[in-house]
Amino acid sequence: MNKDYAAFIDHTLLKADTTKEEIVTLCDEAREYSFASVCVNPTWVKTASEQLKGSPVKTCTVIGFPLGASTSEVKRFETKDAIANGATEIDMVINIGALRSGQEQLVKEDIEAVVTEAKGKAIVKVIIETSLLTDAEKRTACELAKEAGADFVKTSTGFSTGGATAEDVKLMRGVVGPEMGVKASGGVRSFEDMKKMIEAGATRIGASSGVQIMQGLQSDSDY
Repeated sequence: MNKDYAAFIDHTLLKADTTKEEIVTLCDEAREYSFASVCVNPTWVKTASEQLKGSPVKTCTVIGFPLGASTSEVKRFETKDAIANGATEIDMVINIGALRSGQEQLVKEDIEAVVTEAKGKAIVKVIIETSLLTDAEKRTACELAKEAGADFVKTSTGFSTGGATAEDVKLMRGVVGPEMGVKASGGVRSFEDMKKMIEAGATRIGASSGVQIMQGLQSDSDY
């Protein structure tokens, strides 16, 4: 086991039919491998936080997930509630339709609503859903996330038409520079996949196949 690589991984389980037992197992695996965090739906934040108490593994959750089409006020409240339940990392989905409509100020304010609520309590990763955007839109989304004070930009939810690519990670890194994190998520299933993302500029990897990745195995699991 290489803990240097493990520290890149947000060990993720976001399926609708996830059970409490599966969340407990996820947390146990995250402790064993020293992953950066577990990433769970908001309903499981309290459970995960309790399971990880005393551990360096963080509790991450998703906001406005997976469509990004909630209002900013709803995303703000989701963030407040998640932090109250123990989340220390927040992965929010941008308003994708607003971005594609050219409503850049709305998108920025949407991100700022979450960043402001999380300030001093949790880091914020901004999911731009690269598979739905042109390269120009990807650049704009990254610029807006940076202007809004987010800590990371993230490629994908894993629930749309595609996942992370090394090309997108490289593009995103080029926009945000060295001071922000870049998270590659969606379809990263093997150690080789992970290495390509890191080489392209990723500083965090979102994957449901964290254990298999660390074992150097190809996983059959989806996103």
